[in-house]
Amino acid sequence: MSDLIWVVSGTGEGPPLARELLRRGWRIHVSVVTAEAARAYEVHPHCSVQTGALSHDGAVDGLLDTLQPHWVLDCTHPFATEISARLQRVCGRRAQNLLSLERSSLPNDARADHSRTDHPLSRIASLAELSSVPLSKDRLLLAIGSRHLAAALQVSPARENFARILDRPESLQQALASGLRPERIACVRPGHLPEGGLETALCQLWGITAVLCRQSGGIVEQIWRELARREGLHLVLISPPNAPGDQALPLPELLEKLGHPDDPA
Repeated sequence: MSDLIWVVSGTGEGPPLARELLRRGWRIHVSVVTAEAARAYEVHPHCSVQTGALSHDGAVDGLLDTLQPHWVLDCTHPFATEISARLQRVCGRRAQNLLSLERSSLPNDARADHSRTDHPLSRIASLAELSSVPLSKDRLLLAIGSRHLAAALQVSPARENFARILDRPESLQQALASGLRPERIACVRPGHLPEGGLETALCQLWGITAVLCRQSGGIVEQIWRELARREGLHLVLISPPNAPGDQALPLPELLEKLGHPDDPA
């Protein structure tokens, strides 16, 4: 069998998973969207990294023809439903082995819990529901990236709104186009301070009392949950859409399923 695994991922769970697969003796090919994401993967003779969006079924077909992988791993963001559906569709048609990584599970809080005054939490299914969350007295930090800022601002009931975005020109352009004033936009590059350091500093600088972020699992959601707990912030989580296709596996079960390239078939 082939000893190659094609990993479609980003910068969260992808790099440590890649290191473990290499340690087990697999060769890996990693697909990420940006050059910045590619830099998160260490140089290794058995690891190749490709940048660019897999924007149509033909792109997936072409790579499958070239790579001939034994496994395809979908380790994309839980909100990246388009690429996940594409991988499911193309791999299913070709009878290609495909596994999906389940992000670290976190407490399944009730849809809203305003009884805990130290850490109120609300869960919404979409940005449209933000208008119903009691935030009229809050200074809200929008930690949802730049693409959806304009939509969030149209429905935000908060007294004042601020945004944390990545330090990319296109992100700043989208944030400014949303109508936010420049002094209420923070362009940041995660990883230059201890985990949560940038987020804590921003919340303290702006006097933030509420945060809107995606329920994406993994380290990013954990940072916001811990910060909200510690500072008593109202945390508003956007629930992930339903994932298409096969059920995802938690990391331990995923690694057990993959095994080693020299394991008996």
